[in-house]
Amino acid sequence: MSLGGDGYGGDAQVTRTRLPEGEIDPYAAQGRRGAARPKRSLVMVVGVVVLLLAAIAFANRGGSSSGSGSSAGGSSKSGKTGSSSATAPSGVKPVEGKNGGIPSGFAHTEQGAQSAASNYAVALVSADILQPERRHEIVQQVFSADVADDLQKKLDGAYSKDFLSKVGLNENGEAPRGMTYVSRTAPVGAKTTEYSESSASVDVWCTGVFGMAGTGSTKPVTNDWFTMSIKLRWVDGDWKAQAFSQKNGPAPVSTDQTASSADEISKAVQQYGGFTYAR
Repeated sequence: MSLGGDGYGGDAQVTRTRLPEGEIDPYAAQGRRGAARPKRSLVMVVGVVVLLLAAIAFANRGGSSSGSGSSAGGSSKSGKTGSSSATAPSGVKPVEGKNGGIPSGFAHTEQGAQSAASNYAVALVSADILQPERRHEIVQQVFSADVADDLQKKLDGAYSKDFLSKVGLNENGEAPRGMTYVSRTAPVGAKTTEYSESSASVDVWCTGVFGMAGTGSTKPVTNDWFTMSIKLRWVDGDWKAQAFSQKNGPAPVSTDQTASSADEISKAVQQYGGFTYAR
C-alpha cells in the first residue's frame, strides 16, 4: 500500500493488493458474506461440543436402561451380580464420619452395606488388631453390642502370647526395636450375597501385605489375596458386623517384580496413609 503526500492528506491515493483466495485483507471492510463464515464455524464448534457432551452423558448412564435388573451396587437381593455395574463405583458419599479412626455412619442401602464391610475388613486385618488395647476398641466399634464382648474374648484367645511370638511380636503386639510389623489390606471389590432392610451378607475381595520389615527378619513382608465374608445388621442407624470369616483367593499370577528393601517397606507403611473405602 502506497500513500500520497504526507500520508494523511485528503488527496492520498490508496493502492490495494488483492490477497490470495482464503486470506483476509486486514484493511478491508468485511461484508456480510465474509462475516458469515466465522459465525458458521462457531455454530459447527458448538454443535460438536453438544454431541460430545451427549455422548459422555450416555456413557455415564452405565447401561441403566438395559433391563438387567441389577442394582447400582452390582448385585440384586438374590445375590446375582450385574456385569455392567459389578466394578463400577456407585458415586454415593461413603460415610458421614469416623469413630476411633474407623469409618461410620454408612448409608442404609446395599451400597452402604458393601462400604461398611470393605472398611471393616481393613480394620480386622490391620496390624492394630494384634495389639490388645487397640483390638478391644476395634471390636467395640465394628461389631454390634450383642456379639462384641463374646467375639472380643475369642479374638483375645486367638491372638495369644504364643501366637504373637510366632509372628515376631511381644505380648502387646509390638515389634522388636528396629523392626516394623506390616499388615495392610486393600479391598479390590465387594458383592452382596444377601440383603434386606435389617441385615446383609457381603463378600470383600482383598489384597494385602503382611510380615516383619527389618534387617534380619525371618518373616519378610509378602503379599496375599483373600476374600472376607462379613455378616451385618442395621443397628442404631448404622451397619454393624455380626460375624466374619476368611478364605484364600482368588489370587492372580505373581509377577517377577523386584522386591523392595525392608527399609523401603517400613518407610512406606509410615508415610502412606490409608483410605475410606466406598462402593
